[in-house]
Amino acid sequence: MPHGESGGAPGQPPFAHCCLNGFSSVHSHPRVLLYHLSRMHNIKMTLAYDGTDFHGWQAQPGQATIQGALTDVLRKITQEHIQIHAAGRTDAGVHARGQVVNFKARSELTPTEHQRAFNALLPATIRVVAAEELGPDFHARWNALAKTYEYRIYRGRVVPPFDWRFVLHYPFPLDEATMMKAARLFEGEHDFTSFAASSGSEEVDKDRTTVRVIYSSEVLRVGEELIFRVRGKSFLRYMVRKMVGTLFEAGKGKLKPEELTVLFEMRDRSKSGMTMPPQGLCLINVEYPDVWKG
Repeated sequence: MPHGESGGAPGQPPFAHCCLNGFSSVHSHPRVLLYHLSRMHNIKMTLAYDGTDFHGWQAQPGQATIQGALTDVLRKITQEHIQIHAAGRTDAGVHARGQVVNFKARSELTPTEHQRAFNALLPATIRVVAAEELGPDFHARWNALAKTYEYRIYRGRVVPPFDWRFVLHYPFPLDEATMMKAARLFEGEHDFTSFAASSGSEEVDKDRTTVRVIYSSEVLRVGEELIFRVRGKSFLRYMVRKMVGTLFEAGKGKLKPEELTVLFEMRDRSKSGMTMPPQGLCLINVEYPDVWKG
């Protein structure tokens, strides 16, 4: 279609080109007036997703990601180029039951209509479980008070086919009581350098803040599963998975629980446990101040 017949240049609202000729031309295109007079709506959505087939949250060229899938759908719904913000950037293969995102759009769709539209157009492995409109200052990441993650370890001999995408299968001996004791030692404020992935830059690693506050940390036995549940203000990349790897070292008798204190002091990621596979990890929920509760 020749330029000028499409309703405006790329990135402009429909018929935005008429505005260039003065306000009087707007009256012949009321959609323009409605677009520019409509206020921005800040939409918060809670997501659940199976991260198995995605390369994590963050959009990447040529890769299937959660953010990329959401952005594509949002563009179809609103005809706007909009940034979607998440409470946390889950890595490739990591799941979520309570990820929180927000975006600002001029669309006059209600939150419920947004939810229905997203679920109609997203792959079945991503669901919008709740949606609401909040004030303009709400931000999914910066306003978060705490996040809770769980890492599931299936201890039985045979993993049920309904669970295999969401658990680490480990039927071999582990001292679970020792792991439960060690998990409690993560609680409090610590320097988690030993439990974080490198950024790939020595300069960035040197300057970044690696002190984190963990509100609760526990290992639970639930049926055939061993579940590590941790709640904290924020987390470093791979931090939870390396915490689990370190608990495995304790469970195998290679690390005494009290030696965790030494790992904090060493600030050396090579001394902690391995980074465990992603499929057992799930972002359970994100907490916000009461002012942002719907």
